[in-house]
Amino acid sequence: MKYYSLNHNAPKVSFKEAVIQGLATDKGLYFPETITPIPQDFFDNIENLSNEEIAFHAIQQFVGDEIPTAILKEIIDETLCFDFPLVAVEKGIYSLELFHGPTMAFKDVGARFMSRCLAYFNKDKKDSKNTVLVATSGDTGGAVASGFLGVAGVEVVILYPSGKVSDIQEKQLTTLGQNIKALEVDGVFDDCQDMVKKAFLDESLKHKNLTSANSINIARWLPQMFYFFFAYKALKKQKKELVFSCPSGNFGNICAGIIAKKLGLPIQHFVASTNINDTVPRFLENGVFDPNPSIATISNAMDVGNPSNFIRIQEMYQNDLELFKKDFSSYTFTDEETKIAMKTIFEIDGYIAEPHGAVGYLGLKKEMKNYPNAIGIFLETAHPIKFLDVVEPILNVKLPIPAQIESVMNKEKVSTKISAYEDLKTFLAS
Repeated sequence: MKYYSLNHNAPKVSFKEAVIQGLATDKGLYFPETITPIPQDFFDNIENLSNEEIAFHAIQQFVGDEIPTAILKEIIDETLCFDFPLVAVEKGIYSLELFHGPTMAFKDVGARFMSRCLAYFNKDKKDSKNTVLVATSGDTGGAVASGFLGVAGVEVVILYPSGKVSDIQEKQLTTLGQNIKALEVDGVFDDCQDMVKKAFLDESLKHKNLTSANSINIARWLPQMFYFFFAYKALKKQKKELVFSCPSGNFGNICAGIIAKKLGLPIQHFVASTNINDTVPRFLENGVFDPNPSIATISNAMDVGNPSNFIRIQEMYQNDLELFKKDFSSYTFTDEETKIAMKTIFEIDGYIAEPHGAVGYLGLKKEMKNYPNAIGIFLETAHPIKFLDVVEPILNVKLPIPAQIESVMNKEKVSTKISAYEDLKTFLAS
């Protein structure tokens, strides 16, 4: 398998090279040269396969022969060390819970998979290190910190916007120590992401062997397709169309879901549900991709004004707006609508949704009017405890602290404050 840059001005590379480089030399995101549908008998018998077997069949063509089959299966086993339950919220509507991993966020899957791929590629390097440089709007930082903690030959530098992640999210990315470093940026997520992209292209930092663990990296992004397969396996016996709603910030999850559809997974429709950072909903209305500066909301992990992964989705639909609309809708919701949705979901059956899941629910309910006989699934991307300052007062509940969270709450935050790219460059060069 070869990967090409979506800016079309860089050499094609292998899976290994794409993982290590993160971003192509022309600033483009890497994309697989081919997507070959999985044979139909796989889907006919999917209910008889384990999650690990399903994931192997889904990812194998994208890795090719660059990781031996036995090692790839080990990586998948270590990645999928937790459950992905579907919880009925109301008739025909399910929450797909992706927060049962070590940091209680969906990004545990991609971070664990990528860290183990990078560790395999580094196994023979005794004198050189890779520096994983990552921007986070919330959960990416904690998942990457956990996934890469103690990985030999890898140092991790996480940039996060000061005051714009939850207290628990901040603890998860600033307290682990060892090979994990946190930089607190005076700005918003887009500023962090811009600094990361600039560093990748800075020739004076080439010796640092920079790569990214944001969803711009194919090894972080592609494994996110696994959960769509798992949901289909669980719901197949109902023999109904499936509509997925993804709370969308950088658009990695929904992009991976579309890859799953291209592989043959029978998904009827996708909904990209956003907060008031509405770049993509506006694009679907007028065909113009016009990013705005990000705006802070209670669903902070989705506060992204210029979603990196959307260019991958455009590639899969040949930038054809009408093709887009057959498979894909996008809606925007305010904080007030999100709070009302959280209350509504709680009143139905006592289900506690955090703000991102509530946005996903809102988009799903809106789209299900077009698919009244389908099953709707919204992604719950993080445990409500990660947003307890929002969830508890809105729902008037007291959330118990899970063990994964309790383990970091009393640790001391360690971060370095920066405000400009030159600060990052100085930090990396030191």
